[in-house]
Amino acid sequence: MTSKASNPEEYIEQLPEDRQLIISKLRAVIKDHLPEGFQEGMSYGMIAFDVPHSLYPAGYHAKPESPLPFIHIASQKNHIALYHMGIYTDKTLMGRFLDEYKKVGAKKIDMGKSCIRFKPKQEIPYQLIGVLASKMTPQEWINLYEQNIKRK
Repeated sequence: MTSKASNPEEYIEQLPEDRQLIISKLRAVIKDHLPEGFQEGMSYGMIAFDVPHSLYPAGYHAKPESPLPFIHIASQKNHIALYHMGIYTDKTLMGRFLDEYKKVGAKKIDMGKSCIRFKPKQEIPYQLIGVLASKMTPQEWINLYEQNIKRK
């Protein structure tokens, strides 16, 4: 569900109380673990952690006026979504994440290419999400993006 909120706080305030707690905790763990250089904001109606234009002036190839997306979190109709572009482009990072996910005893993962979906009542491995958020600097993400995604 796309939100018209102008900032993360407003986005969270508009959610049902149970979703507010989940999104707030996800947001906090990501902010606490992200390497320096990413910026928090809103993008595509979700809370976003992006590479700002000050570090990557070209922006996102599909929408150059937007910063380069990295991690987004959202409350969707039937699930909580964590979009992480790094696992989409880095097979090693994806493999390590999936191995660790199994070790934490979490429920079978529901995942798309870059989206990890959690049911609202499902246990979310917040600590593991924090570790995942810490694994890539803005420059490492820019390099992967240019090698694997950006259309030249």
